[in-house]
Amino acid sequence: MSKRQTLLLISIIILIGLIPRVTYAAPDLGLIFDSEDGDPQATVDTVKLFIGLTVLALAPSFLILTTCFTRIIVVLSFLRNALGTQQSPPNQLLIGLALFLTFFIMQPVYTEIMDDAITPFIEEEIGQKEAMDRAAAPLKEFMLKETREKDLALFLRASGSENVEEPMDLPITTVVPAFAISELKRAFSIGFIIYIPFLVIDMVVSSILMSMGMFMLPPVMISLPFKILLFVLVDGWYLVIESLLKSFA
Repeated sequence: MSKRQTLLLISIIILIGLIPRVTYAAPDLGLIFDSEDGDPQATVDTVKLFIGLTVLALAPSFLILTTCFTRIIVVLSFLRNALGTQQSPPNQLLIGLALFLTFFIMQPVYTEIMDDAITPFIEEEIGQKEAMDRAAAPLKEFMLKETREKDLALFLRASGSENVEEPMDLPITTVVPAFAISELKRAFSIGFIIYIPFLVIDMVVSSILMSMGMFMLPPVMISLPFKILLFVLVDGWYLVIESLLKSFA
């Protein structure tokens, strides 16, 4: 055994010997949940910490389901599939573009939440519950504006809350899923419209190749340059983004 291997073996043995000491030196978990005078404040702080970590873990879901991100990313995905460019633009680029468009469209809502809820809460002018109610109001108003009555009625019947008079009185757990399926419906409708011109090009190219007897040549290989050329000539990115922005006006 070489000197280096011997030193490595000795180091591993020392580390193994220190593991019990580190374990025994760990703080008593009982001190976290029980203070000396029986005050449960430590337990409350621990529960708040767990709740905060859970909210952070669910933050991407809140961003997707409570904003316009769903419609934008689905439409951009349909556009890429209609073009037939496989992984171009890449997923990171589409998601980044969808995020910045989401922040642009949601800016008035976020500004209202910051002014009415977050800033007063940070300055200790209002409590936590009032801050959450104020923050949910602009977001709920935006979602209700974009939600179809049919989708909202579906979840109202399922939750047994059909007697609610004002839409703003609906719980956020009812508004979010109704808003999500409304966004998916609109996104698929826009995606269908995007597909039509590219489908026509594919059909024309396929017909020409069949009439020429070129059965072994993939039509996609010939139609792809024409679809890209058409998309560039009509300034497709401008038209798609303009349509998405106007759909939230």
